[in-house]
Amino acid sequence: MRKPIHKFEKFTDLKDMLKQSEEKFGDRAAYVYKTDKPGVFKEITYKDFAKDIRDFGTALVNLGLKDKRIAVISDNRYEWCVTYLAVTTGTGVIVPLDKALPANEIESLIIRSEVEAIVYSNKYDDIMNEIKDKKTSNVKYFISMDLNKKENDIYSQKELMEQGAKLLEQGNTEYLESEINAEEMGIMLFTSGTTAMSKAVMLSQKNICANLMDIASVIKLYPEDRMLSFLPLHHTFECTVGFLYPISKGSSIAFCEGIRHIADNAKEYQVTAMISVPILYETMYKKIMKGIEKKGKLETVKKGIKISNFLLKFGIDIRRKLFKEVIDNLGGKARLFVAGGAALDPAAEKGFNELGVKMIQGYGLTESSPVIAAEDDKYQRLGSIGKAFPSLDVKIAEPNEEGIGELLVKGPTIMLGYYNNEEATKETLEDGWLHTGDLAKIDKDGFIFISGRKKFVIVLKNGKNIYPEELETIVNKIDGVTESFVYGRPEDDGDYKICAKIVYDKDTVEAIYGTNDEEKLKDLIWQEVKKVNKTMPAYKYIREISITDKALIKTTTQKIKRFEEIKTVLN
Repeated sequence: MRKPIHKFEKFTDLKDMLKQSEEKFGDRAAYVYKTDKPGVFKEITYKDFAKDIRDFGTALVNLGLKDKRIAVISDNRYEWCVTYLAVTTGTGVIVPLDKALPANEIESLIIRSEVEAIVYSNKYDDIMNEIKDKKTSNVKYFISMDLNKKENDIYSQKELMEQGAKLLEQGNTEYLESEINAEEMGIMLFTSGTTAMSKAVMLSQKNICANLMDIASVIKLYPEDRMLSFLPLHHTFECTVGFLYPISKGSSIAFCEGIRHIADNAKEYQVTAMISVPILYETMYKKIMKGIEKKGKLETVKKGIKISNFLLKFGIDIRRKLFKEVIDNLGGKARLFVAGGAALDPAAEKGFNELGVKMIQGYGLTESSPVIAAEDDKYQRLGSIGKAFPSLDVKIAEPNEEGIGELLVKGPTIMLGYYNNEEATKETLEDGWLHTGDLAKIDKDGFIFISGRKKFVIVLKNGKNIYPEELETIVNKIDGVTESFVYGRPEDDGDYKICAKIVYDKDTVEAIYGTNDEEKLKDLIWQEVKKVNKTMPAYKYIREISITDKALIKTTTQKIKRFEEIKTVLN
C-alpha cells in the first residue's frame, strides 16, 4: 500500500474541516474577484466565508429544512460554494445538478432526488418557474442567488443570509449545534448520461473527507496557492479537488470567466494551480511549442531542457529561470497542473514538467469521491495514473496475458451505493470492491495504467482487444488534429473494421497542409494516419477515416459521449 509523503490535517466531517480552516486561516483570502478597477481585487476572507455559511445554514434550518435534501445549480460562483457547505455542515443533504442539462432533465432529476429546496442563479428562472407552476416535485422553497428580496414566492439567498445573521444574534443555535453523521448520505450526485441512464450516487462525508486527506498526503497545496476554478463545480472532481481541497489548505480560489479567458485570468489572478481535463492542457502545450517554434527558439529550448534535466540529477533546478518566458505566458506563477477525466498525452505531461510546471495525472470516479489514484510530488511514471491512494486497495480482476483486466477498488472513499437502485449497486459493489468499469494493468512498482473503458473495448474475431482511447491519444498528436473518435464498424463476416472520426482545427490546417479543401485535407490526414499505423501491430490499424471541423459530442466535463457519437457514424 502507498505511504503518505506529506503530513496532513485530519477531520471527521466537512463541519470539522471548515472550523479548522477558519481558525487557522481566518484573515486570509478564500475567494478573490476582479473589481471595476484594473489590477484591484476584492477578497472574501475565510472568516467572512464561514460567517456567510453559518448565516445561510441557520436560515435554511429555520425554514424547516433540517435533514432535508437541497439542490444547487448555477455556473461556478461564490454562492454555489456557500450553499454546498451551508447544507453539508448542518442542514441536510446537498444535491449538485449539472448546469448544462436541458430543462426536462433538470426537472426529472429534481423529482428523482426528492429535494425540498433548490438554490439557483437567474439563468434558470424560467425553468424553475415552470417547475414551480407544475407542482410535480417536492420542492417547497425556490431560492434565487440573484434576487435582492423575496418576489412571487421566490426566496432571495441574500435576504435569507441577512435573516440568518439576525437569528444567530438572537441566540438561534439550532444549525450551529447540528451534529453531522459522517457515515450516512450527505451528498447525492448524478452520474453523467441521459436522465434514464444517470444513476444517483450516494456519498457520505466520511467518503469525501477520506479523499481530501488522501489528496493532502501526496499532493501539497499551500495557503499561498491560488486555484483557478474552471471545471463545473457540480462535478465531483472539481468539487473535491478544486474547491474543498484548497479550502481545507487555506488556499484562495478565483473563478475562470470561460475557456477563452483562461490565459488572461491566470495572469490577472496570479494563479499557481489548476485542475482540468487533458484536452485543455494538451492544447495549451501545443500552442506553447508552436509559439516557441515560430520565434525560432525551438532548438535553444531543447538544449535548455537537456541541460536542466542533467542538473536535476544533482538536485539543481533552474527550469523556472531558464524558461521564464514560458512561465510568464502561463501567468507567471503557475506551478501545479492536475489532469483528470481522460487519458493525458504523455508528451504534454513530460513537456510541462520539463518547462518547470508540475504536471500530474489523476484518475477517479464519482463513485469513489472521486480520486482513486494520482501521480504525486515525488513519484511519477509517464502514461500512468500514478499509484492508488494510501487509504485504498486496488486489484485487477481476471487479468489477460498482458496483465490487463478490470480495475477494482476498496476503501473508505467508496460510495454507499446508488439511490433507489439496488440492482445497479449490486452490479457495481461486490464485497466492498467497486468495479470501476475501466481496464487497467498495475506494474511491479504499483503504478496503474488505464487501457480504456470495459464497455468500449472492440473485440476482434481473432480475440485481440482494441482500446479506442489508446488509438485516439496517438491520432490526436497529428498536426492540425484537435480530437478523434475511434470505433469498430461491424463487417459482414462478424468482425470489425477499425475507423476514426477525426476533428481538425480549421484555423491552422491551411498553414500546416497548404489547403482547407476538405477532400484534399482528408487525403493528407489519411497519409498521416498511415504513418501512425506503421507504429502499431497490424490488427490495430485504422482502416477508414472521416474528417470534420465540428467538435465531438461531450459531457460538461469534456468526456466524449461515445454512445451518442457511435449513432452519428454508424447511421
